[in-house]
Amino acid sequence: MTTSRPLPVPDDLSAPYWAAAARHELALARCARCARFDIPPGLTCSHCGTTDPAYRFERVSGRGVVRSWTIVRRASSVGFAGEVPYLLVDIELDEQPGLRMIGRLLDGPDTELAEGLAVQVAFEDIAAGTAIPAFTVAPRRPS
Repeated sequence: MTTSRPLPVPDDLSAPYWAAAARHELALARCARCARFDIPPGLTCSHCGTTDPAYRFERVSGRGVVRSWTIVRRASSVGFAGEVPYLLVDIELDEQPGLRMIGRLLDGPDTELAEGLAVQVAFEDIAAGTAIPAFTVAPRRPS
């Protein structure tokens, strides 16, 4: 499998995230000091400000709701030129209030979106051993 899309380049801090994504798991960094998830993890926790967050990566459900979205009609990278138009969604994950993540919505640009629409994580396999977290509309739960 080959792609012209840009590939992630994991570093020491992000390697556990990308390894989990390759297994089709969403694992996020949790600060050992304040126990909050941090996306993306940095050298300093964005919640408590510690410079020693000692992050541990934990698998999360990948469920959440749409906060906002945009339709990309012009590729910002040559690797996406054949994929326009596509939807980028800003998701608030269920695991923590304010825990937000941006990704593609794989259901297509004609999907009827609304703030609060339930979504779940999905993965795009873009190269051998490389998967990118994305989202799909979650099935409706019976009432």
